[in-house]
Amino acid sequence: MRRPAFSNLLLASGLLALAQLMTPTGAAAETRLALVIGQSAYRAVPELPNAANDAKGMTELLGNAGFTVTTAANLSQNEMRAAISDFAGKVGASGSDTVALVFYAGHGLQIDGENYLVPVDLDPKREADIPLQGVRLNDLLNTLGALPTRARIFMLDACRNNPFPALSGAGHGLAIVDTKAGAPGSFISYSTSPGAEAEDGNGIDSPYTAAALTIAKQPNLPIEEVFKRIRVAVAQSTDGRQIPWESSSLTTDFRFFGESSVQTSALPGAASMALASATRSLEDWRKELQGKPAPVAYELVITEDTVPAYQAYIELYAQDARTPRLRTVLERRRQMLAWERATAINTRASFEAYLQNWDNSDLAATARRLLLRVQNRNYALPVAAAATPVAVAMAPTCPCSTPATPVNPTVAPAIKKRVDETPPKRKVVETPPKPRRPPPPDEVVVYERAPPPPPPAAVGVGIGIGIGMGRGGYGGGYGGPARGDYRRY
Repeated sequence: MRRPAFSNLLLASGLLALAQLMTPTGAAAETRLALVIGQSAYRAVPELPNAANDAKGMTELLGNAGFTVTTAANLSQNEMRAAISDFAGKVGASGSDTVALVFYAGHGLQIDGENYLVPVDLDPKREADIPLQGVRLNDLLNTLGALPTRARIFMLDACRNNPFPALSGAGHGLAIVDTKAGAPGSFISYSTSPGAEAEDGNGIDSPYTAAALTIAKQPNLPIEEVFKRIRVAVAQSTDGRQIPWESSSLTTDFRFFGESSVQTSALPGAASMALASATRSLEDWRKELQGKPAPVAYELVITEDTVPAYQAYIELYAQDARTPRLRTVLERRRQMLAWERATAINTRASFEAYLQNWDNSDLAATARRLLLRVQNRNYALPVAAAATPVAVAMAPTCPCSTPATPVNPTVAPAIKKRVDETPPKRKVVETPPKPRRPPPPDEVVVYERAPPPPPPAAVGVGIGIGIGMGRGGYGGGYGGPARGDYRRY
Protein backbone atom coordinates (compact mmCIF):
# COMPACT_ATOMS: atom_id res chain seq x y z
CA MET A 1 0.00 0.00 0.00
CA ARG A 2 2.90 2.37 0.67
CA ARG A 3 4.57 1.76 -2.64
CA PRO A 4 1.68 3.09 -4.82
CA ALA A 5 1.36 6.13 -2.56
CA PHE A 6 5.06 6.85 -2.94
CA SER A 7 4.75 6.44 -6.71
CA ASN A 8 1.84 8.85 -6.79
CA LEU A 9 3.89 11.36 -4.82
CA LEU A 10 6.76 11.13 -7.31
CA LEU A 11 4.33 11.47 -10.21
CA ALA A 12 2.76 14.57 -8.66
CA SER A 13 6.18 16.13 -8.07
CA GLY A 14 7.16 15.46 -11.66
CA LEU A 15 3.99 17.03 -13.00
CA LEU A 16 4.52 20.08 -10.81
CA ALA A 17 8.08 20.51 -12.06
CA LEU A 18 6.91 20.14 -15.66
CA ALA A 19 4.21 22.75 -15.12
CA GLN A 20 6.78 25.18 -13.76
CA LEU A 21 8.96 24.69 -16.83
CA MET A 22 6.01 25.42 -19.11
CA THR A 23 5.11 28.67 -17.38
CA PRO A 24 6.31 31.95 -18.99
CA THR A 25 8.89 32.47 -16.26
CA GLY A 26 10.34 30.32 -13.56
CA ALA A 27 10.97 33.29 -11.29
CA ALA A 28 8.04 32.76 -8.93
CA ALA A 29 8.71 35.94 -6.98
CA GLU A 30 8.62 38.12 -10.10
CA THR A 31 5.47 40.15 -10.70
CA ARG A 32 4.76 41.26 -14.27
CA LEU A 33 2.55 44.25 -15.01
CA ALA A 34 1.94 45.84 -18.43
CA LEU A 35 0.15 48.90 -19.77
CA VAL A 36 -0.79 48.73 -23.46
CA ILE A 37 -2.00 51.90 -25.22
CA GLY A 38 -3.31 51.94 -28.79
CA GLN A 39 -4.06 55.34 -30.35
CA SER A 40 -6.01 54.99 -33.61
CA ALA A 41 -9.03 57.31 -33.63
CA TYR A 42 -7.32 60.71 -33.86
CA ARG A 43 -9.83 63.53 -34.15
CA ALA A 44 -7.83 66.19 -36.03
CA VAL A 45 -5.89 63.90 -38.41
CA PRO A 46 -6.53 60.61 -40.24
CA GLU A 47 -6.86 57.44 -38.18
CA LEU A 48 -4.10 54.87 -37.64
CA PRO A 49 -5.90 51.56 -38.14
CA ASN A 50 -2.86 49.43 -37.38
CA ALA A 51 -2.30 50.97 -33.95
CA ALA A 52 -5.45 49.31 -32.59
CA ASN A 53 -4.39 45.96 -34.05
CA ASP A 54 -0.88 46.37 -32.61
CA ALA A 55 -2.28 46.97 -29.13
CA LYS A 56 -4.58 43.96 -29.40
CA GLY A 57 -1.78 41.65 -30.49
CA MET A 58 0.59 42.85 -27.76
CA THR A 59 -2.09 42.44 -25.11
CA GLU A 60 -2.46 38.78 -26.06
CA LEU A 61 1.31 38.18 -26.24
CA LEU A 62 2.04 39.79 -22.88
CA GLY A 63 -0.84 37.97 -21.22
CA ASN A 64 0.62 34.66 -22.39
CA ALA A 65 4.02 35.78 -21.07
CA GLY A 66 2.67 36.12 -17.54
CA PHE A 67 1.85 39.82 -17.47
CA THR A 68 -1.23 41.30 -15.88
CA VAL A 69 -2.20 43.63 -18.71
CA THR A 70 -4.12 46.90 -18.59
CA THR A 71 -5.23 47.88 -22.10
CA ALA A 72 -6.41 51.38 -23.00
CA ALA A 73 -7.38 52.76 -26.41
CA ASN A 74 -7.93 56.18 -27.96
CA LEU A 75 -7.02 58.20 -24.87
CA SER A 76 -7.32 61.96 -24.54
CA GLN A 77 -4.61 63.85 -22.72
CA ASN A 78 -6.32 63.66 -19.32
CA GLU A 79 -7.20 60.00 -19.84
CA MET A 80 -3.63 59.12 -20.82
CA ARG A 81 -2.21 60.86 -17.78
CA ALA A 82 -4.73 59.13 -15.55
CA ALA A 83 -3.92 55.74 -17.09
CA ILE A 84 -0.19 56.27 -16.49
CA SER A 85 -0.83 57.40 -12.91
CA ASP A 86 -3.06 54.39 -12.17
CA PHE A 87 -0.51 52.02 -13.66
CA ALA A 88 2.28 53.59 -11.59
CA GLY A 89 0.14 53.04 -8.50
CA LYS A 90 -0.17 49.33 -9.29
CA VAL A 91 3.56 49.04 -9.92
CA GLY A 92 4.41 50.80 -6.69
CA ALA A 93 2.08 48.54 -4.70
CA SER A 94 3.44 45.32 -6.23
CA GLY A 95 6.91 45.52 -4.68
CA SER A 96 10.49 45.67 -5.88
CA ASP A 97 10.35 42.30 -7.70
CA THR A 98 8.16 43.80 -10.42
CA VAL A 99 8.78 43.99 -14.14
CA ALA A 100 6.79 46.93 -15.54
CA LEU A 101 6.24 47.11 -19.31
CA VAL A 102 4.59 49.87 -21.34
CA PHE A 103 3.70 49.38 -25.01
CA TYR A 104 2.53 52.42 -26.99
CA ALA A 105 1.25 52.40 -30.56
CA GLY A 106 0.29 55.72 -32.10
CA HIS A 107 1.77 59.07 -33.09
CA GLY A 108 4.81 60.55 -31.37
CA LEU A 109 6.53 63.91 -31.87
CA GLN A 110 9.77 65.61 -30.89
CA ILE A 111 9.52 69.31 -30.13
CA ASP A 112 12.51 71.34 -28.90
CA GLY A 113 14.45 68.15 -28.21
CA GLU A 114 11.63 66.59 -26.13
CA ASN A 115 9.59 63.53 -27.13
CA TYR A 116 5.81 63.56 -26.74
CA LEU A 117 3.14 60.88 -26.96
CA VAL A 118 0.12 62.19 -28.84
CA PRO A 119 -3.39 61.97 -27.31
CA VAL A 120 -6.29 61.59 -29.73
CA ASP A 121 -7.64 65.06 -28.84
CA LEU A 122 -4.43 66.91 -29.72
CA ASP A 123 -5.08 69.74 -32.18
CA PRO A 124 -2.07 72.08 -32.23
CA LYS A 125 -1.87 75.41 -34.00
CA ARG A 126 1.88 75.83 -33.38
CA GLU A 127 4.82 73.94 -31.86
CA ALA A 128 4.30 75.69 -28.52
CA ASP A 129 0.93 73.92 -28.15
CA ILE A 130 2.51 70.45 -27.91
CA PRO A 131 3.80 70.76 -24.31
CA LEU A 132 0.32 71.94 -23.33
CA GLN A 133 -1.67 69.28 -25.20
CA GLY A 134 0.69 66.29 -25.37
CA VAL A 135 2.18 63.87 -22.81
CA ARG A 136 5.93 64.07 -22.31
CA LEU A 137 7.73 60.78 -22.71
CA ASN A 138 10.13 61.79 -19.94
CA ASP A 139 7.19 62.14 -17.55
CA LEU A 140 6.32 58.50 -18.20
CA LEU A 141 9.94 57.39 -17.83
CA ASN A 142 10.49 59.39 -14.64
CA THR A 143 7.21 58.32 -13.05
CA LEU A 144 8.09 54.63 -13.34
CA GLY A 145 11.81 55.27 -12.81
CA ALA A 146 11.09 56.63 -9.33
CA LEU A 147 9.54 53.31 -8.24
CA PRO A 148 11.50 50.34 -6.86
CA THR A 149 11.23 47.72 -9.63
CA ARG A 150 13.32 44.93 -11.05
CA ALA A 151 13.04 46.21 -14.62
CA ARG A 152 11.15 48.78 -16.70
CA ILE A 153 10.56 48.06 -20.40
CA PHE A 154 9.19 50.62 -22.87
CA MET A 155 8.21 49.64 -26.42
CA LEU A 156 7.33 52.65 -28.58
CA ASP A 157 5.78 52.11 -31.99
CA ALA A 158 5.44 55.89 -32.13
CA CYS A 159 7.86 57.11 -34.78
CA ARG A 160 5.35 57.45 -37.60
CA ASN A 161 5.26 60.53 -39.81
CA ASN A 162 4.15 63.89 -38.43
CA PRO A 163 0.49 64.31 -39.52
CA PHE A 164 0.00 67.85 -38.20
CA PRO A 165 0.55 70.50 -40.90
CA ALA A 166 0.88 73.29 -38.32
CA LEU A 167 4.05 71.68 -36.94
CA SER A 168 6.36 72.42 -39.84
CA GLY A 169 9.31 72.99 -37.48
CA ALA A 170 9.01 69.66 -35.67
CA GLY A 171 11.87 67.22 -36.13
CA HIS A 172 11.39 63.87 -37.83
CA GLY A 173 10.81 60.84 -35.63
CA LEU A 174 11.87 60.82 -31.99
CA ALA A 175 14.96 62.20 -30.29
CA ILE A 176 17.43 59.88 -28.58
CA VAL A 177 16.67 58.91 -24.99
CA ASP A 178 19.71 57.58 -23.15
CA THR A 179 18.49 55.23 -20.41
CA LYS A 180 21.94 55.28 -18.83
CA ALA A 181 21.40 58.92 -17.87
CA GLY A 182 18.51 58.06 -15.53
CA ALA A 183 17.74 55.45 -12.94
CA PRO A 184 19.27 52.06 -13.82
CA GLY A 185 17.03 49.17 -14.76
CA SER A 186 15.36 50.56 -17.90
CA PHE A 187 15.07 49.26 -21.46
CA ILE A 188 13.57 51.41 -24.21
CA SER A 189 12.92 50.36 -27.80
CA TYR A 190 11.93 52.55 -30.77
CA SER A 191 10.25 51.08 -33.82
CA THR A 192 12.90 52.84 -35.93
CA SER A 193 16.13 54.79 -35.54
CA PRO A 194 16.11 58.14 -33.70
CA GLY A 195 15.23 60.93 -36.10
CA ALA A 196 13.69 58.51 -38.62
CA GLU A 197 10.07 57.72 -39.44
CA ALA A 198 8.48 54.29 -39.10
CA GLU A 199 5.99 52.77 -41.49
CA ASP A 200 2.45 51.89 -40.51
CA GLY A 201 2.65 48.78 -42.69
CA ASN A 202 0.39 47.18 -45.27
CA GLY A 203 -0.79 44.33 -43.07
CA ILE A 204 -2.90 44.36 -39.95
CA ASP A 205 0.15 45.22 -37.82
CA SER A 206 3.06 47.58 -38.23
CA PRO A 207 6.39 46.02 -39.30
CA TYR A 208 7.80 46.54 -35.80
CA THR A 209 4.91 44.98 -33.88
CA ALA A 210 4.57 42.15 -36.39
CA ALA A 211 8.21 41.20 -35.81
CA ALA A 212 7.86 41.52 -32.03
CA LEU A 213 4.78 39.27 -31.93
CA THR A 214 6.73 36.52 -33.69
CA ILE A 215 10.20 36.76 -32.18
CA ALA A 216 9.30 37.45 -28.53
CA LYS A 217 7.50 34.06 -28.41
CA GLN A 218 10.75 32.20 -28.88
CA PRO A 219 11.70 30.62 -25.52
CA ASN A 220 14.78 31.43 -23.45
CA LEU A 221 15.86 34.47 -25.45
CA PRO A 222 17.30 37.34 -23.38
CA ILE A 223 15.56 40.60 -24.08
CA GLU A 224 18.64 42.06 -25.80
CA GLU A 225 18.70 39.16 -28.27
CA VAL A 226 14.94 39.48 -28.87
CA PHE A 227 15.26 43.08 -30.02
CA LYS A 228 18.38 42.45 -32.09
CA ARG A 229 16.40 39.87 -34.04
CA ILE A 230 13.46 42.27 -34.29
CA ARG A 231 15.81 44.86 -35.80
CA VAL A 232 17.08 42.44 -38.46
CA ALA A 233 13.55 41.27 -39.28
CA VAL A 234 12.18 44.82 -39.67
CA ALA A 235 15.16 45.90 -41.80
CA GLN A 236 14.53 42.93 -44.09
CA SER A 237 10.78 43.46 -44.35
CA THR A 238 11.17 47.18 -45.19
CA ASP A 239 14.22 46.78 -47.47
CA GLY A 240 16.34 48.73 -44.98
CA ARG A 241 14.01 51.72 -44.77
CA GLN A 242 13.26 51.08 -41.09
CA ILE A 243 15.82 49.92 -38.52
CA PRO A 244 14.59 49.69 -34.88
CA TRP A 245 16.78 51.04 -32.09
CA GLU A 246 17.06 50.51 -28.35
CA SER A 247 18.92 51.72 -25.26
CA SER A 248 19.40 49.65 -22.11
CA SER A 249 20.51 50.16 -18.53
CA LEU A 250 19.08 46.88 -17.28
CA THR A 251 20.66 45.32 -14.22
CA THR A 252 18.63 42.10 -14.43
CA ASP A 253 18.12 39.44 -17.05
CA PHE A 254 14.67 39.17 -18.62
CA ARG A 255 13.01 36.73 -20.99
CA PHE A 256 9.46 36.95 -22.27
CA PHE A 257 9.19 33.15 -22.24
CA GLY A 258 11.57 31.11 -20.11
CA GLU A 259 13.32 31.59 -16.81
CA SER A 260 14.82 34.96 -15.99
CA SER A 261 17.78 35.05 -13.64
CA VAL A 262 17.81 37.70 -10.94
CA GLN A 263 21.01 39.56 -11.73
CA THR A 264 23.10 39.90 -14.85
CA SER A 265 26.14 39.52 -12.60
CA ALA A 266 25.17 35.85 -12.51
CA LEU A 267 25.76 35.82 -16.26
CA PRO A 268 29.31 37.13 -16.66
CA GLY A 269 29.54 35.80 -20.20
CA ALA A 270 26.52 37.75 -21.41
CA ALA A 271 27.62 40.90 -19.61
CA SER A 272 31.11 40.77 -21.07
CA MET A 273 29.74 40.13 -24.56
CA ALA A 274 27.45 43.15 -24.31
CA LEU A 275 30.31 45.33 -23.07
CA ALA A 276 32.61 44.14 -25.84
CA SER A 277 29.96 44.87 -28.45
CA ALA A 278 29.39 48.39 -27.11
CA THR A 279 33.09 49.27 -27.09
CA ARG A 280 34.20 47.78 -30.42
CA SER A 281 36.12 50.32 -32.43
CA LEU A 282 36.11 51.03 -36.15
CA GLU A 283 39.30 48.99 -36.54
CA ASP A 284 37.71 46.05 -34.68
CA TRP A 285 34.78 46.11 -37.10
CA ARG A 286 37.08 46.28 -40.13
CA LYS A 287 38.75 43.07 -38.95
CA GLU A 288 35.40 41.47 -38.14
CA LEU A 289 33.89 42.14 -41.58
CA GLN A 290 36.99 41.58 -43.71
CA GLY A 291 36.41 38.79 -46.22
CA LYS A 292 32.76 38.12 -45.31
CA PRO A 293 30.05 38.07 -48.00
CA ALA A 294 28.12 41.33 -48.14
CA PRO A 295 24.78 39.82 -46.94
CA VAL A 296 26.48 38.28 -43.89
CA ALA A 297 28.33 41.51 -43.07
CA TYR A 298 25.14 43.53 -43.55
CA GLU A 299 23.22 41.40 -41.05
CA LEU A 300 26.06 41.71 -38.54
CA VAL A 301 26.14 45.50 -38.60
CA ILE A 302 22.34 45.78 -38.53
CA THR A 303 22.28 43.50 -35.49
CA GLU A 304 24.75 45.66 -33.57
CA ASP A 305 23.46 49.04 -34.87
CA THR A 306 26.50 51.17 -33.96
CA VAL A 307 28.30 54.00 -35.75
CA PRO A 308 31.66 52.13 -36.05
CA ALA A 309 29.90 49.06 -37.48
CA TYR A 310 28.08 51.06 -40.17
CA GLN A 311 31.21 53.04 -41.04
CA ALA A 312 33.28 49.87 -41.47
CA TYR A 313 30.65 48.35 -43.75
CA ILE A 314 30.49 51.47 -45.93
CA GLU A 315 34.27 51.47 -46.31
CA LEU A 316 34.60 47.76 -47.15
CA TYR A 317 31.47 47.33 -49.29
CA ALA A 318 31.35 50.63 -51.15
CA GLN A 319 29.85 49.04 -54.28
CA ASP A 320 27.15 47.03 -52.50
CA ALA A 321 23.53 47.98 -53.22
CA ARG A 322 22.80 48.34 -49.48
CA THR A 323 25.60 50.85 -48.90
CA PRO A 324 23.73 54.05 -49.93
CA ARG A 325 20.93 53.31 -47.47
CA LEU A 326 23.39 52.53 -44.68
CA ARG A 327 25.23 55.75 -45.46
CA THR A 328 21.96 57.62 -44.88
CA VAL A 329 21.43 55.74 -41.61
CA LEU A 330 24.96 56.56 -40.47
CA GLU A 331 24.65 60.25 -41.31
CA ARG A 332 21.34 60.53 -39.48
CA ARG A 333 22.69 58.68 -36.43
CA ARG A 334 25.64 61.04 -36.17
CA GLN A 335 23.32 64.00 -36.47
CA MET A 336 20.99 62.72 -33.73
CA LEU A 337 23.92 62.04 -31.41
CA ALA A 338 25.11 65.61 -31.97
CA TRP A 339 21.57 66.87 -31.33
CA GLU A 340 21.39 64.88 -28.08
CA ARG A 341 24.63 66.48 -26.89
CA ALA A 342 23.49 69.98 -27.89
CA THR A 343 20.19 69.74 -26.00
CA ALA A 344 21.80 68.07 -22.98
CA ILE A 345 24.41 70.85 -22.64
CA ASN A 346 21.79 73.48 -23.53
CA THR A 347 24.05 76.49 -23.98
CA ARG A 348 24.66 79.03 -26.71
CA ALA A 349 27.95 77.32 -27.58
CA SER A 350 26.36 73.87 -27.89
CA PHE A 351 23.64 75.02 -30.30
CA GLU A 352 26.08 77.06 -32.37
CA ALA A 353 28.33 74.01 -32.61
CA TYR A 354 25.38 71.94 -33.84
CA LEU A 355 24.41 74.53 -36.45
CA GLN A 356 27.95 74.65 -37.78
CA ASN A 357 27.60 71.05 -38.98
CA TRP A 358 23.85 70.60 -39.47
CA ASP A 359 22.60 74.02 -40.56
CA ASN A 360 20.33 72.55 -43.25
CA SER A 361 18.81 69.72 -41.19
CA ASP A 362 15.20 69.39 -40.09
CA LEU A 363 16.30 70.33 -36.56
CA ALA A 364 18.10 73.53 -37.56
CA ALA A 365 15.03 75.72 -36.99
CA THR A 366 14.61 74.22 -33.52
CA ALA A 367 18.30 74.78 -32.78
CA ARG A 368 17.99 78.46 -33.70
CA ARG A 369 14.90 78.82 -31.55
CA LEU A 370 16.62 77.23 -28.56
CA LEU A 371 19.69 79.36 -29.23
CA LEU A 372 17.59 82.50 -28.82
CA ARG A 373 16.30 81.22 -25.49
CA VAL A 374 19.70 80.65 -23.97
CA GLN A 375 21.81 83.39 -25.55
CA ASN A 376 21.15 85.88 -22.75
CA ARG A 377 22.70 83.45 -20.30
CA ASN A 378 25.95 83.73 -22.27
CA TYR A 379 25.83 87.42 -23.13
CA ALA A 380 29.59 87.89 -22.78
CA LEU A 381 30.44 85.10 -25.21
CA PRO A 382 31.95 86.66 -28.38
CA VAL A 383 30.58 85.80 -31.78
CA ALA A 384 33.89 84.24 -32.78
CA ALA A 385 33.38 81.60 -30.10
CA ALA A 386 31.20 79.61 -32.50
CA ALA A 387 34.34 77.81 -33.61
CA THR A 388 35.45 77.26 -30.02
CA PRO A 389 35.00 73.77 -28.58
CA VAL A 390 31.92 73.47 -26.40
CA ALA A 391 33.97 72.61 -23.33
CA VAL A 392 35.95 75.84 -23.71
CA ALA A 393 32.91 77.95 -24.54
CA MET A 394 31.18 76.76 -21.37
CA ALA A 395 33.89 78.38 -19.21
CA PRO A 396 32.80 81.37 -17.10
CA THR A 397 32.58 84.45 -19.30
CA CYS A 398 31.54 87.17 -16.86
CA PRO A 399 34.39 89.73 -16.62
CA CYS A 400 33.52 90.36 -13.02
CA SER A 401 34.19 86.81 -11.98
CA THR A 402 37.47 86.12 -13.76
CA PRO A 403 40.68 88.21 -13.42
CA ALA A 404 42.01 89.72 -16.63
CA THR A 405 45.46 88.15 -16.07
CA PRO A 406 45.63 84.86 -14.18
CA VAL A 407 48.05 84.96 -11.29
CA ASN A 408 50.29 82.01 -10.61
CA PRO A 409 50.46 81.67 -6.81
CA THR A 410 53.91 80.12 -7.02
CA VAL A 411 55.22 83.16 -8.84
CA ALA A 412 53.31 85.83 -6.94
CA PRO A 413 52.26 84.40 -3.60
CA ALA A 414 51.23 87.81 -2.29
CA ILE A 415 49.13 90.31 -4.19
CA LYS A 416 49.69 93.92 -3.14
CA LYS A 417 46.89 96.39 -3.08
CA ARG A 418 46.77 98.94 -5.87
CA VAL A 419 48.30 102.29 -4.99
CA ASP A 420 46.82 105.27 -6.86
CA GLU A 421 48.59 108.53 -7.57
CA THR A 422 45.91 110.45 -5.78
CA PRO A 423 44.39 108.90 -2.73
CA PRO A 424 40.66 108.55 -2.91
CA LYS A 425 38.63 111.14 -1.11
CA ARG A 426 37.37 109.98 2.17
CA LYS A 427 33.74 109.98 2.67
CA VAL A 428 32.81 112.29 5.46
CA VAL A 429 30.21 110.88 7.72
CA GLU A 430 28.85 113.12 10.39
CA THR A 431 28.82 111.21 13.58
CA PRO A 432 27.83 112.63 16.93
CA PRO A 433 30.81 113.30 19.17
CA LYS A 434 31.53 110.69 21.71
CA PRO A 435 30.29 111.73 25.11
CA ARG A 436 33.11 112.67 27.39
CA ARG A 437 33.39 111.10 30.73
CA PRO A 438 32.36 113.63 33.31
CA PRO A 439 35.18 114.73 35.53
CA PRO A 440 35.27 113.05 38.86
CA PRO A 441 33.35 114.94 41.44
CA ASP A 442 35.38 117.36 43.41
CA GLU A 443 36.54 115.74 46.51
CA VAL A 444 36.25 117.67 49.69
CA VAL A 445 39.37 117.05 51.63
CA VAL A 446 39.43 118.35 55.07
CA TYR A 447 42.73 118.73 56.73
CA GLU A 448 42.99 119.62 60.27
CA ARG A 449 45.08 122.57 60.75
CA ALA A 450 48.25 121.64 62.41
CA PRO A 451 49.28 123.73 65.31
CA PRO A 452 51.42 126.66 64.34
CA PRO A 453 54.91 125.49 63.65
CA PRO A 454 57.59 126.63 65.86
CA PRO A 455 59.84 129.35 64.59
CA PRO A 456 61.44 129.96 62.26
CA ALA A 457 58.24 131.11 60.40
CA ALA A 458 59.93 130.95 56.95
CA VAL A 459 59.40 127.22 56.75
CA GLY A 460 55.60 127.61 56.77
CA VAL A 461 55.69 130.10 53.91
CA GLY A 462 57.68 127.74 51.76
CA ILE A 463 55.18 125.01 52.20
CA GLY A 464 52.24 127.24 51.26
CA ILE A 465 53.81 128.31 48.04
CA GLY A 466 54.62 124.74 47.05
CA ILE A 467 51.08 123.63 47.50
CA GLY A 468 49.42 126.51 45.76
CA MET A 469 51.51 126.64 42.61
CA GLY A 470 52.84 123.15 42.22
CA ARG A 471 51.57 121.13 39.10
CA GLY A 472 52.85 117.74 39.94
CA GLY A 473 55.44 118.38 42.46
CA TYR A 474 55.67 117.09 45.92
CA GLY A 475 53.29 119.52 47.79
CA GLY A 476 51.94 118.02 50.91
CA GLY A 477 52.28 114.39 49.81
CA TYR A 478 49.21 114.15 47.31
CA GLY A 479 50.87 115.23 44.10
CA GLY A 480 49.66 118.83 44.24
CA PRO A 481 46.36 120.27 43.02
CA ALA A 482 45.91 120.58 39.29
CA ARG A 483 44.68 124.15 39.26
CA GLY A 484 45.85 125.57 42.60
CA ASP A 485 42.25 125.32 43.81
CA TYR A 486 42.01 126.05 47.46
CA ARG A 487 38.59 124.44 47.69
CA ARG A 488 40.33 121.21 48.46
CA TYR A 489 41.42 122.58 51.73
